[in-house]
Amino acid sequence: MTRVGINGLGRIGRLLARRISERLDTREVLTIAAANELADPQTVAHLLKYDSTHGRFGLKVDVDHGAIKIDGRAIPLMNYSSSEHDFWRAQDVDLVIDCTGGELDRVAASQHLGGSVKRVLLSQPGSSDVDATIIWGLNQHVLRPSMTVVSAGSCTSNALMPILSIMDDALGINAGIVTTIHSAMNDQPVIDAYHHTDLRKTRAAFNSVIPVETGLAQGVERFLPHLGEKIQARALRVPTLNVSSLDVVLAVDTATSAADVNRIIKEASQSFSGVLSVNEEPLASCDFLGMDASCVVDTTQTQVSGGQLIKLMLWFDNEWAFANRMVDIAIAMSKFSDDQASIKQTSAN
Repeated sequence: MTRVGINGLGRIGRLLARRISERLDTREVLTIAAANELADPQTVAHLLKYDSTHGRFGLKVDVDHGAIKIDGRAIPLMNYSSSEHDFWRAQDVDLVIDCTGGELDRVAASQHLGGSVKRVLLSQPGSSDVDATIIWGLNQHVLRPSMTVVSAGSCTSNALMPILSIMDDALGINAGIVTTIHSAMNDQPVIDAYHHTDLRKTRAAFNSVIPVETGLAQGVERFLPHLGEKIQARALRVPTLNVSSLDVVLAVDTATSAADVNRIIKEASQSFSGVLSVNEEPLASCDFLGMDASCVVDTTQTQVSGGQLIKLMLWFDNEWAFANRMVDIAIAMSKFSDDQASIKQTSAN
């Protein structure tokens, strides 16, 4: 059993707590041993129990002497603003999952390491010096027991990379432009405010469609380097709470049709179980709330022009699906811990 510490109980941190606590198959592998959050325990418990986007938590949540109790199990809660503390080690934490969005490089993430803590998993794209950035379904095979700082990438990279890989293998990608249509985020204000150095992000989140910067093209270059210079990306924030979309336009080498593209994706989805799904119904974004899959290809929207220009629409729950992928990675990392413990015990005997 791997003892997990969650650093930051914001949107992703709280959903991780839900996901780990609710699923029996996960609870048999991971247990939340501690959490660190600057907010007070009563507020943390309230927002864990009641979620405006995902609804009520199915398990009972209480506060007991500064700890959060989920389904009767106490989770010590501390409020350190720095990683330089002994809280994780005092709680015998094995794996710290950092959900603050602030610790992007090895130096910052490594401050969690030491004592019982052997590994750190980041909920945001890491810098080039982390051991690996894992897109589940694409490159989880690169995980090794020696890796101590790992990133789960981003919700958009998890949604896009498997599809690019599938399309390139089947048809050969010559060029592409991807537009992320993303729900509002907490770096945007409710009303116009001095909220960010990016002037567009100073504008009210729910009054406009707002262009923002994106590093998605750099992500393509990292995970699929042969496509790095062929894919461009931009992003829009739209006034919804959750569920985002990718508008993907690809110029391919092999002539095809919309029916062939959908067939390729449906067949590939069998090999990407839990990561890639397809939709064949006339649905709206809210219908994909709570979907586990990193990406749902809306086959009703697939178009092909001139035989070699493909347009795809991908849906993804940018919160819940990403939390699920982080759990997948955490479970894989926990197996390394268990294997190492078995090896050490055998050697000692």
